[in-house]
Amino acid sequence: MALKLNRRCVSCQSIAIRDTFWRVVRVPIASTENKPNEANAKHDQVQNQIQLDHGMGRSAYLCQKLECLQLAQKKNRLGRSLRTHIPPEIFDILKSRL
Repeated sequence: MALKLNRRCVSCQSIAIRDTFWRVVRVPIASTENKPNEANAKHDQVQNQIQLDHGMGRSAYLCQKLECLQLAQKKNRLGRSLRTHIPPEIFDILKSRL
């Protein structure tokens, strides 16, 4: 028997089955860069990548409604929930899915 998990929209706070939401995922990507002040010492720096619908990492859920999408963009609700900057292209992709 498949377990149906409930999630909450970051915009309107409604609770529904996970399949009715868009899932936005912050996936950390470790990159190695040389710092100019230290002689060729390599340090790990974590960058974040935002993915839609899949991936392992911190995720937030958003209703598939224009009102929720606009509110999430205006009040930076996705960014605060995922604790990172959300590129405008992500909102454009979600708007095209409507």
